[in-house]
Amino acid sequence: MTNTTSPTSLREAVLYFANKDRALAFMVEMRWPAGVRCPHCDAEKPSFLKSRSIWKCRDCRKQFSVKVGTVFEDSPLGLDKWLPALWMLANCRNGISSYELARDLKVTQKTAWFMLARIRLAMQTPTFQKMQGVVEMDETYVGGIAENMHKKRRRRVIKGRGPTNKTGVFGAVERDSVRGKRRVHAEVMRFVGAYPISNAIHQRIEPGSTVYTDESNNYQRGLGKAYEHDTVNHRAKEYVRGVVHTNSVENFWSVLKRGIKGTYISVDPFHLFRYVHEAVFRYNIRGESEHGRFSAVVKDIVGRRLTYAQLIGRGMQPATT
Repeated sequence: MTNTTSPTSLREAVLYFANKDRALAFMVEMRWPAGVRCPHCDAEKPSFLKSRSIWKCRDCRKQFSVKVGTVFEDSPLGLDKWLPALWMLANCRNGISSYELARDLKVTQKTAWFMLARIRLAMQTPTFQKMQGVVEMDETYVGGIAENMHKKRRRRVIKGRGPTNKTGVFGAVERDSVRGKRRVHAEVMRFVGAYPISNAIHQRIEPGSTVYTDESNNYQRGLGKAYEHDTVNHRAKEYVRGVVHTNSVENFWSVLKRGIKGTYISVDPFHLFRYVHEAVFRYNIRGESEHGRFSAVVKDIVGRRLTYAQLIGRGMQPATT
């Protein structure tokens, strides 16, 4: 491989970041393109301690590494493991399991699981520009399939039909007629009903947009008069009527569930929102190159932190967004 700051494949990335000095230089360039600044007091030109690959601020006198203030903070693992892990999760269409990552990086499964959760935090979109134009909306439910369960577990877990004992996810897809590229928004909902869906719609969709849904009463009551609304009747096996359909958002559901069922196998409802954000991230930048997707995650690792106590929900209520 040539000496470039832009590896284009996983093999090149592994070889490139195996050199610790090169990995450090890459992170410095991505994080501080105008020069290193102290993450504690924002002072310029800190002293570099080459023997430890860290800096010491001339003003506040604090020492820091390139990991401080990022999702990598306090991790004993080097960038030679973190950056390939980030590359794999950003580019594997159906995700990568903690067991597979543990085998590839020679770390424990628990460590790999914690790494993936931190990277998923960087994949979360902090702000989202409202959708407009033509928008498809739908909801889905994630949970175990009764016919695949042992009869003892089925009796214990399944208490009703349909979405009972499953976790709801609401999604919307903006078609490419307005911004030139189809994009998706999805969020976990503890309760899928007209009121929470109405809130999600008004937060994410510009008034006056054209909205296509199925005939669920949640949308009939939740949309109001602020949107142009048309439906397809799935109960009557109507899936497309001209330009009226929800196939794009249902395609995203298939991608999401392929990852959950095929790669992750079982996802606790407490952590489901992390996997939804991961799928949304990859869908929205699917047109980028492998390096482009990798760089998009690297740019969002700063200013985010996830401790193990937060990850397992110790002493706190689970988040859903």
